[in-house]
Amino acid sequence: MCLEGRRGLPAWLLLDTVCVSSMPSQRNQEPFTLRPGFQVSEQETLTQEEDPHPCPDGFPFRVQSPHHWPPGPLPAFLEPKVHKQGFRGDTTWQAGAMAQASGGSPKSHETQLPLPPQPEDEEGQGERLVELHASFQELFTFFCTNSTIHGAIRLVCCSQNRLKTASWGLLFLGALGALYWQFGVLFEQYWRYPVIMTVSVHSERKLFPSVTLCDMSPHRPSSVRHHLQALDQFAQENIHSLYKFNFSEDRVAPFTDDRGPQPAFYLDRSVRLQRLSLPGGQSRVGFRLCNSTGGDCFYRAFSSGVTAAREWYCFHYVSILALLPTAHEDSHRSHGGHFVFSCQFDGQDCQAQHFQTFHHPTYGSCYTFNGVWAAQRPGITHGISLVLRAEQQDRLPLLSTEAGIKVMIHERDHPPFLEHQGFSIRPGTETTISIREDEVHRLGSPYSHCTHSVEGVGVPLLYNASYTLQACLVSCFQQLMVETCSCGYYFYPLPSGAQYCSYGRHPAWGHCFYRLYRDLGTHRLPCASRCPRPCRESSYKLSAGTSRWPSSTSADWILAVLGKRGHRNPSQSLRSNMAKVNIFYQELNYRTLDETPVYSVPQLLSAMGSLWSLWFGSSVLSVLELLELLLDAIALTLLLGCRRLRRTQGCQPGAATVASHAKRQAGGQPVAH
Repeated sequence: MCLEGRRGLPAWLLLDTVCVSSMPSQRNQEPFTLRPGFQVSEQETLTQEEDPHPCPDGFPFRVQSPHHWPPGPLPAFLEPKVHKQGFRGDTTWQAGAMAQASGGSPKSHETQLPLPPQPEDEEGQGERLVELHASFQELFTFFCTNSTIHGAIRLVCCSQNRLKTASWGLLFLGALGALYWQFGVLFEQYWRYPVIMTVSVHSERKLFPSVTLCDMSPHRPSSVRHHLQALDQFAQENIHSLYKFNFSEDRVAPFTDDRGPQPAFYLDRSVRLQRLSLPGGQSRVGFRLCNSTGGDCFYRAFSSGVTAAREWYCFHYVSILALLPTAHEDSHRSHGGHFVFSCQFDGQDCQAQHFQTFHHPTYGSCYTFNGVWAAQRPGITHGISLVLRAEQQDRLPLLSTEAGIKVMIHERDHPPFLEHQGFSIRPGTETTISIREDEVHRLGSPYSHCTHSVEGVGVPLLYNASYTLQACLVSCFQQLMVETCSCGYYFYPLPSGAQYCSYGRHPAWGHCFYRLYRDLGTHRLPCASRCPRPCRESSYKLSAGTSRWPSSTSADWILAVLGKRGHRNPSQSLRSNMAKVNIFYQELNYRTLDETPVYSVPQLLSAMGSLWSLWFGSSVLSVLELLELLLDAIALTLLLGCRRLRRTQGCQPGAATVASHAKRQAGGQPVAH
């Protein structure tokens, strides 16, 4: 007896009717039993109205359930034998045992007979938790048929047209290659970690920044005054030999013979200013420096004679100042008390504790205003206003070639670097400086090389202040200077246990210093890589305006208020020796510049999803389908390999039982159940 399923899928899942090709004969077959509730009837007795889906030709009988085929496995007497025709082909089953139906009419027969035994299956009976496909072809066909990836079904639905199948296969592979090429470009951009700057504006009260002011009048320490006077005379000789210029008596500080103790020092007169002739008729001015053996020399030359003279004078000047003890008490406190005549912030007088004082070798006495006030409102009346003295006393004519006031605005608790970021104010003027603040927030590794504190930097900071890039570079250079030249440059703080350079103790320090400084300028030193930028820093944009101060009509009473009566020409004296500075916030709005990654992880996944949808029109679940296909292929490979191994070893369980059962059927003997 043969049964046919109409829909080409397992009959026990989808069919409520199977068609029977012939009924068993009672003479040569044993009777069989159908499940209760099922009927066997002839096809010819049913009209089209009774059976809207008749059986095909050659299947005159049908087995039908009045309430659909019940759930559960196929009855045990039916052994599936798969036969497919094309896509979703028909499925045919053959009865495992033939029997005669007992009783009933010729149109409907119901029989009761025990079922024949089934051979033991090593995989187990009934429904299984995991169903595996029989072959890789079946697995691939099932995947392409049911996958949500666009184009996959075309690989199997056109199996009878090889040209279409090959064309769709090439298109599928081309789309897959284009997808992974764009994935490669996307990941290459992601691993570069690019950033964009996002600008936002905030409005809130801000602490007023620090303001550093210097009188640009370096003084002569009393303990080395004699050596500095000797240097001035040596400088006059060099200037006269080059330019035939004689300094007037009123421009030269009088030579005094201090009776105080003087540190041992000799002036190296071999380092002189020289005029250098270059090919092409060009000439420069400079001085020669050699190493300790004299075998390696080079010229420190400049096209400007003024710059060359200042650089040459500064070289000798720092060698003299290096003789001072490290804990030397600067004398700027005694004569610099009148540098700041008046100070007001937001209409209130400044106090002495609001200022920190220090002495700069080039810019003289310096004062840093570190008020703790916050700017309540923008405008000139809500900032700081200072009246300053700009005259030079006991000056060094070759070192201080400009008159005025050096000013720098910087963050609180940051060391000022006036030679890099300072600007000058002209005497006899009132200068108004408005401030606008910008804050920069960097992401840090891996997007940028920055640090949040000094602890994450490989260079010990020599300044007792917050971390800045310039402070780190100076500290790194000073460390290399001590390691290479065995001494430190006088303009920078010293590491512990080191001493400043002086050609009295280190004859070749100039040669070593300028070589090292040249390498720093050409980025040959490792300081740039050792010193990252701070992850958070503020910068100030300044706008300045000037006017004459004091005016000719107000000079008399301003002189009286400031206590400067008795000048023969008060207007000219004030205009050349006084200056007024107003510093304030232009607006309390400040900008923040935040680094934002171009590709964060969510944006990367979104871009990948867009590309995946563009080429295959699917989603994340489609990726899981591919993962499922991979796992099924691995499991099927292991299962087939295990079966082949067992078959080769002859250890298949139940093989002898199946062979004995087949012999009994061939001999016509009944099988015991």
